Amino acid sequence: MFAESPAVAGAPFPSPGGLSAKDHERLQHLDALLDRGPAELEALYREARAPRIGEVEGDLRGRMLAWPSLASRPSLASALRAFAGSRSFPWRGKTFRPFGESNGEGDNRVFSERLRLFRFETSIAPSRAGDFDALQLDYDLPSNPPVIRSIKDEIREIEPGLWLGQAYLRTRARDVLWLYFALARVT
Repeated sequence: MFAESPAVAGAPFPSPGGLSAKDHERLQHLDALLDRGPAELEALYREARAPRIGEVEGDLRGRMLAWPSLASRPSLASALRAFAGSRSFPWRGKTFRPFGESNGEGDNRVFSERLRLFRFETSIAPSRAGDFDALQLDYDLPSNPPVIRSIKDEIREIEPGLWLGQAYLRTRARDVLWLYFALARVT
């Protein structure tokens, strides 16, 4: 699925020498997703499978990948992708805590591995992207600010330990696909 390529220069999570070969490969695949546009990411997402709640437990490294709404502004989209792949990008990933087979919770790691913000609840439900299921991340919780409460993420597994996500922004009229992101398990 992925061509062998070096990690993105300046990636926010350098590969320490102590990583296993499998973890290093997952980080390379995570970084390689930065080179794919929204159409390619959509095709990957549709081909992926819905993970079980327990498969996504723990701290996962993340990358924001593409903003479909910026298709008509390629220079801005390119600048955002470069920023998302840099060490200074504030989002580090997501942490998942399953409660059982049907639900769980989690939060986002921002600025560091310790700062956890924007809690979400998880469940498996129909995807907004097609006639299939996805792991849903619902931010509509009283502890989150109003703009965060309007976000609805969902993820699907594209290969073991690597998930592709879509983030939707709920408007009064409909849910709008706002961005693609990816998560990788690195032990």
